[in-house]
Amino acid sequence: MSLKNIKTIGERRKFLEKETGVTLEHISVFPDNLKIASEKNCENMIGAVQIPLGVAGPIKIRGNYARGEFYLPLATHEAALVASVNRGCKAVTLSGGVNVVVENAGITRGPVFQTKSLKDSHEFKDWLEKNFPRLAEIAQSTSSHLSLLKQKISIIGKNVFVRFSFDTSDAMGMNMATYATDKIASYIRQEIKVECLSLAGNFDLDKKPSYLNFSEGRGKKVWAEAVLSPQTVREVLKTTPEKIHKLAVTKCYLGSIMSGSLGFNAHFTNMIAAIFLATGQDAAHVVEGSLGITATDMSGGSLYISIYLPDLPVGTIGGGTGLPAQSEALRLLGVYGGRDGKNSMKLAEIIGAGVLAGELSLLASLAQGSLAQAHRKLSGHIKYE
Repeated sequence: MSLKNIKTIGERRKFLEKETGVTLEHISVFPDNLKIASEKNCENMIGAVQIPLGVAGPIKIRGNYARGEFYLPLATHEAALVASVNRGCKAVTLSGGVNVVVENAGITRGPVFQTKSLKDSHEFKDWLEKNFPRLAEIAQSTSSHLSLLKQKISIIGKNVFVRFSFDTSDAMGMNMATYATDKIASYIRQEIKVECLSLAGNFDLDKKPSYLNFSEGRGKKVWAEAVLSPQTVREVLKTTPEKIHKLAVTKCYLGSIMSGSLGFNAHFTNMIAAIFLATGQDAAHVVEGSLGITATDMSGGSLYISIYLPDLPVGTIGGGTGLPAQSEALRLLGVYGGRDGKNSMKLAEIIGAGVLAGELSLLASLAQGSLAQAHRKLSGHIKYE
């Protein structure tokens, strides 16, 4: 018997227990309404793993979509992360809140086509540019919630790489982009006999950190900023604006340059991973969230801090967002479901504010020299011998 022939979650688990001799009693613990995941989210499902969920905040946000105070759901088993983000939320909220701006860069799918010669490749490029309106019509025919925003074309000999960018409303939209690109590729094959070698030619750069995603943007692009007085920095963050600013320049810029990093920040992915897991986002996109810049400056003795996230693929409908716990976390943020693209933009702004809060708190801890002490205190004094 193989797993694919077993129809229920419990029977699969019992089969594995018998085959491996391992008791899976904790994996078996999950709410009945999670069984929907076996139909839509997870093949060969045998149960669920538990990730602790904490909350940080409230954090005051002033965005175009997110306005007011929000509690951030953070799913993590890293001690000190929620406490650190919570401290950052307190510091920026006492300082008047976080200003946030979001822009829809579009989710991308980047097929590679193959022609017969370099000359044919350039002729194909010209054809794509002239026929963009028709390609946009074909894409939109696959979903009333999708539109083709733009295309970027690069040629290497007989290979033509095309990066299509789509607006997918409140869905993260990777599947929608794939279906639309597949229909476009079929049309191209029928019309001009150019074959699509692969729907994904690594020009979309899905689930990979890259400079193209950094420079062009992918999903949502988010900017956030806050200004903190010397008193707030001293009383809440236990350090000074000058120390945080100096550390940010040295660590986020010089350290990143020395290491060849594409992320000029302290730890964007910590907050992004925790919010992604809590709200049902595709966890593999966390690697794209590692891209971005933290910038600090001194303004009349106060600390100015800003973050830039150029590559944040998020959605509030589809994927894991409909799972029971994840949908509750989205409702906690007031962004569950579709609302003409506004909910996904709001979620992106909230994530941007949360990233800034966590970034600020870690930089303060490093500037103060308390990072090891905080982890030792909050991780339960685990000792390895």
